[in-house]
Amino acid sequence: MTWISKSVTGLGLLFLTHACYSAHEHSALHSTTAASLSSIASHTAAVPTVASLPIDISIETIVAVFTICLGLVLGTPELRPIQWRVWAGKIEREGEKGFSSSDGTVDKDYVGNPFRVLESRPGFIDIRKQRKEFAEWVREGGGTAEAS
Repeated sequence: MTWISKSVTGLGLLFLTHACYSAHEHSALHSTTAASLSSIASHTAAVPTVASLPIDISIETIVAVFTICLGLVLGTPELRPIQWRVWAGKIEREGEKGFSSSDGTVDKDYVGNPFRVLESRPGFIDIRKQRKEFAEWVREGGGTAEAS
């Protein structure tokens, strides 16, 4: 996680902590007020009281949750391709530097070319190598050298 994502997540956790404390404080104050009102109301008709959370505490909780989610999303690493051939192509083109983090360390799940076992088996024909050799052969003239 970068420092931006950590700070946004921390700020969201601070908001959430404050919202939880405010909700607890509101419920504690409401219960003491309801207890004193119930003793007064016991002489008259019993009126049930419904406790609802104030709108500012609800909004603060929602904002805190969205802020935490934003911080977590900002801290996620880059997604990798789903298709193996795309991932193997990226490994062939970029190597380890394509899977390095911002501080220069290679990702822990980097294993190199996933097809290297197939390429190292006996009798494997490297098409790319043969294509490159053929292109060089054509550039050089493409014919057989005849001795005079």
